[in-house]
Amino acid sequence: MNFNSRKIECKSPYGAVKCGEKLSLHFPIASWVSVDKMFVFIRLGDVSTPVEMRFEKSENGFSVYTADYVFDAAGIYYYRFEMRNRDGVWYYGRGENGESVCGENLPEWQLTVYKSSYKTPDFAKGNIIYHIFVDRFNRADGVKTKRKYRLHESFSESPEVVSVDGKYYADDFFGGNFNGIREKLDYLEELGVGIIYLSPIFKAYSNHRYDTGDYLKVDELLGTEDDFKRLLDAAHEKGMKVILDGVFNHSGADSLYFNKFGTYDSLGAYQSKSSPYYDWYYFKKFPDEYACWWGCDNVPDLNKSNKDYRALVFGKNGVVEKWQKLGADGWRLDVVDELPIDFVNLLIKKIKSVNKDALVIGEVWEDASTKVSYGELRPYLLGDQLDGTMNYPFMNAIIAYVRDGDEKFFKDTVQSILENYPKETVYCLMNSLGTHDTVRIINALSDVRAHGWSKTHKLGYKLPDSEYEKAKKKLYLASVLQFTLPGIPSIFYGDEAGLQGFDDPINRRPYPWGSEDKEILAHYKKLGRIRRENRAVFSGGFNMRDENGLVAYERAGGDDEILIAVNAGADDKTLFINKEYTSLYNNKEYKDVVDVPAGAFVILKKK
Repeated sequence: MNFNSRKIECKSPYGAVKCGEKLSLHFPIASWVSVDKMFVFIRLGDVSTPVEMRFEKSENGFSVYTADYVFDAAGIYYYRFEMRNRDGVWYYGRGENGESVCGENLPEWQLTVYKSSYKTPDFAKGNIIYHIFVDRFNRADGVKTKRKYRLHESFSESPEVVSVDGKYYADDFFGGNFNGIREKLDYLEELGVGIIYLSPIFKAYSNHRYDTGDYLKVDELLGTEDDFKRLLDAAHEKGMKVILDGVFNHSGADSLYFNKFGTYDSLGAYQSKSSPYYDWYYFKKFPDEYACWWGCDNVPDLNKSNKDYRALVFGKNGVVEKWQKLGADGWRLDVVDELPIDFVNLLIKKIKSVNKDALVIGEVWEDASTKVSYGELRPYLLGDQLDGTMNYPFMNAIIAYVRDGDEKFFKDTVQSILENYPKETVYCLMNSLGTHDTVRIINALSDVRAHGWSKTHKLGYKLPDSEYEKAKKKLYLASVLQFTLPGIPSIFYGDEAGLQGFDDPINRRPYPWGSEDKEILAHYKKLGRIRRENRAVFSGGFNMRDENGLVAYERAGGDDEILIAVNAGADDKTLFINKEYTSLYNNKEYKDVVDVPAGAFVILKKK
């Protein structure tokens, strides 16, 4: 018997702790070991506080030592144990799976302590997100524009990946627009979607629009501001929320503010040092050498300390205020780790002042509780900043298990995130299997690797039927995990239709209306129904079962309990149960045992 931070009998409460909430630690020591003193050392930064543990009880051949502690300040703490007797000092640190090991210079346990006032939006909990790359989702008639641009005649065409000069400019368009999304709201409703996440909608040069040209205008290729308002109103009538992509780290070189190409009727920073926007950017050698995001000269970095830029974003009648008052329900913050901490604080303060229930999700690719950027530990999850993050750790864990059979990595990743994140954050994790930045999930789950392939070769490649069918079966498993793990499943448009594609921009093909994989689509609709009808359960508790070779866990909410089991291995497995269950997927009845064949899953509700 060892101390294990993931066991409620050793650490209570499980996971992160609120300020003012009592933390109880229970450390078992073999009864035959002589103990003079037992300590837990709790560390915040460079300050370590010893807390003496008291003998609590003898149990099953162990002496259990206990300490209680109440935190009065939020932060990322760490702790370890020391036992002292006549033979010396014995040090205990964290081993695998949260268990204690004895030795020196061992890792400590992490403990996230967050503000007691931390509360995330209720509308997000148990919901489903649909992620739309607007240009590629659906095109409706009626959009008028004077802009000259290259429009594909049909959604069945392939996107451009290389221009004439060998570069990629993202300047080919399919014409997806606001009215097109509004036409498909019934379809999204059938999927069980409650939150629509739109890729950037503001005026920009490119089809992806991460190169903002004017933060206060919608792109005319998407429609008018009135068209956008009609989309918001129609979504709200169906009980759906709409969140926007906030790209505040950089603007476009072709923008009102930088105006490198003279497109706008403004004196841009690139044009003159006398420009009112000159100090919005970082010039190394004016005008052609300037700081830009990851070396991409079409997206110059913005000076987030500039008071006028800050006023544009979160000042009166600024970006946040305008679009939220129009009806937007929240934001996904692009490259949030590139933004200064004080900028994020003020940004979120403004978002919540306009609408306290607005949802704020940050783009963080790692464990957000210990994210360090530009030498600073980011306080994303301590109660004043993000509601949730894009949950790439879960995506990586799901793929590793379903494709590669790495059960250990999956379980450890899931439990680590749940252990390190506040419950309020967990409710709002954006659980994706793919995004505009990643390989399409059907490709990711296949055995085909495109390393070293040219963009042109990737664009023209289609998975062989046999490979597609194998990946499709794995997608069923991956999507079950995505829809039933804690957090909000986020469908990247087209994944539910079997859309293929490697890295961007090939992963941004138009939605295949009329050519969907009907079997995959039916599967996603079924998962959406299950989640919608059991929303309280999927907003509730989580318990990972210890099943060798099988991923199994329980979700509970109110009087309801759901058991999920996924077998990505090569061997059939048997799951023993002591209750009666009914399958939510096919209505089959189960009692005592559940057979889970290789490559299969079950979603069972307690009778």
